[in-house]
Amino acid sequence: MKNVIACLIVCLIAAFPPRARAAEEKPTIVLVHGAFADASSWNRVTAILREQGYPVVAVANPLRSVGGDAAYLGDLLDALHRPVVLVGHSYGGLVIGETALAGRDIRALVFVAAFAAAPGETAAGLSARAPGSTLGQALDTPVGLAGGGVDLYIRQEAFGEQFAADLPAEAALSMAASQRPVTEAALNEPARQATWRQRPSWFIYGDQDRNIPPSVLGFMADRAGSKRTIVMEGASHVVMVSHPRVVAGLIAEAAQGR
Repeated sequence: MKNVIACLIVCLIAAFPPRARAAEEKPTIVLVHGAFADASSWNRVTAILREQGYPVVAVANPLRSVGGDAAYLGDLLDALHRPVVLVGHSYGGLVIGETALAGRDIRALVFVAAFAAAPGETAAGLSARAPGSTLGQALDTPVGLAGGGVDLYIRQEAFGEQFAADLPAEAALSMAASQRPVTEAALNEPARQATWRQRPSWFIYGDQDRNIPPSVLGFMADRAGSKRTIVMEGASHVVMVSHPRVVAGLIAEAAQGR
């Protein structure tokens, strides 16, 4: 019997070599895009993380309301049944910060040019905390919604300079054409929770961000006790598109708990 058990153990080790077992133990990286972007904004980061053996899910964030979007994300996390690292871009930071911890194995948070709001704070209010955001003047005419409220878009001709100034013109134009609108109400809805107070957080942003003033991004990183903050020189609001390898590297660092 002992020989049979020993043989089974050897067979299991052979079937699941150390590299495969290590890959299985890696948390799932859940990427949450922000306003005026979509899940494809994570494509280059996703490819790099997958090469490193991380399971990745790029969420289609509804951009309807902070509470509703966080509930949508929570449903996804509950369905995954495994440890996760939550990564939010811009408004997506509000959404990951709002995600309840009960019963969810959230290992770390990564804020990519993102809001890390305290309860009572809004995206609009934080952006106005210091001079530097030019988003308001770049917005297009609001689109009225049948159920009430309005959707906001960035004018396509202003998108590159406002949102993606460090990308090639053609790439910025493509992003402008496929941008996802956010409701005005979502940008003015107060946060109710601050998951970053209970989980370790990492931050990265560009010093040429025109949506959220870099000084405000730095303030939020410091307040959250960021494990490491990277400020990319010359980077725009879409630092994950212009510097995917650096962003992926920071996410991997967070996943490893370093």
